[in-house]
Amino acid sequence: MAGKNLLEKVWERHKVRTLPSGQDQLLIGLHLIHEVTSPQAFGMLEERGLSVAYPHRTFATADHIVPTEDVSRPYADPLAEKMLVALEENTKKHGISFFGTESGKQGVVHVVGPEQGLTQPGMTIACGDSHTATHGAFGAIAFGVGTSQVRDILATGTMAIAKPKVRRILVKGQLNEGVGAKDLILAIIGRLGVNGGLGYAYEYAGEAIEAMSMEERMTLCNMSIEGGARVGYVNPDETTYSWLAGRPYVKDDAAMRAFGDEVRSDANAFYDDEVVFQAEDIAPMVTWGINPGHVVPVDGQLPSLESLPEEERSTAERAYEYMGFAPGESMAGKDVDVVFIGSCTNGRLSDFREAAAVIQGKKVAPGIKALAVPGSQEVAKAAESEGLDEIFRKAGFQWRHAGCSMCLAMNPDKLEGRQLSASTSNRNFIGRQGSPVGRTLLMSPRMAAAAAIAGKVVDIRQTGGEA
Repeated sequence: MAGKNLLEKVWERHKVRTLPSGQDQLLIGLHLIHEVTSPQAFGMLEERGLSVAYPHRTFATADHIVPTEDVSRPYADPLAEKMLVALEENTKKHGISFFGTESGKQGVVHVVGPEQGLTQPGMTIACGDSHTATHGAFGAIAFGVGTSQVRDILATGTMAIAKPKVRRILVKGQLNEGVGAKDLILAIIGRLGVNGGLGYAYEYAGEAIEAMSMEERMTLCNMSIEGGARVGYVNPDETTYSWLAGRPYVKDDAAMRAFGDEVRSDANAFYDDEVVFQAEDIAPMVTWGINPGHVVPVDGQLPSLESLPEEERSTAERAYEYMGFAPGESMAGKDVDVVFIGSCTNGRLSDFREAAAVIQGKKVAPGIKALAVPGSQEVAKAAESEGLDEIFRKAGFQWRHAGCSMCLAMNPDKLEGRQLSASTSNRNFIGRQGSPVGRTLLMSPRMAAAAAIAGKVVDIRQTGGEA
């Protein structure tokens, strides 16, 4: 008889009942909120005269609209100030913990949750943000939800959702030097497609995954949604437990470990599908188009339309027209205008360490605007204690305050005109970084740092790890 995978175990422990719709009513153990999707949800509660059912399980921070250069209040953008005021008032009214800019704990919600120890193995987690899958790195089942579901969770502590199938993504062997989690997830999306994960949860497994740090696992799980998956997760292990031990909201290390071991996938667990990757085959990856599936190895060639599945050709044709690229070209050597290191994908301490190792003792190429934006105030503090901020500043980067920044540009950090950005964020959609005609190339922190120094896309492997 087949065993159970982690998703099945966690689902069973949190399922309240099956609804007439066929969906399950699922208890949510941790609800994270921010300033963008919560005001309307709180308004819906107000209209119905409802309160927050479990305020002690709900935590808030501000991230999307927070300026990263001048954080003085009121914000220069009246709408941003209004959204922040609404979050402050709603969290105060309902007794919800709020990590504001004055707390020293503010930052991108998917950085703050783990670093505070709110995210733990075996939990169900929801947030009104698509990249909530990040928290799956800890063996949690974490969903990005819409505003109406934010309302439901606030009011009842539960949400209605269909149980996804589980695809095991087995990554055998070890990643080569200069290749990291960002390259791996881009390669996975490139192979399986941006819709390949529809209806699935992705369980990442294999030697390459087991060897990853927690921050690398968070990068991997973060972009599961870009491959169409509902969630992505890694089974908890000693790496997980050691990283979480002693964090503010981890009250009992032994209990946390015991529950993590309990919900781990069984050795003979059943999976609806399995896909195998060889880690040694993965190269540094760079996107070339208008979704994360438009990706090639940095030393590869852009695909011909004829080589693509028929249903993908019209999007690829539009991407070539928009980006100004052509089939057969290489991404290596493409001039860039802006470099952005940060976001919930790559805004953690290890990301800045990797980038700093590339730029140390060098200078950003003339004419390049380069931003380094910590994912949280605690990341900034840790980086500054190591002198990383000075390495970035001396190289010509702007070292900013914590926030989402140029990942989605709901703040002053935006591309201008047709600028081409080398970005460590998660989406290269049209207009994503603030300009309706701006262009985004997704890549790893090391690759982005090397692009800043060279002024163009380069293969990090050909620089000996340095630009």
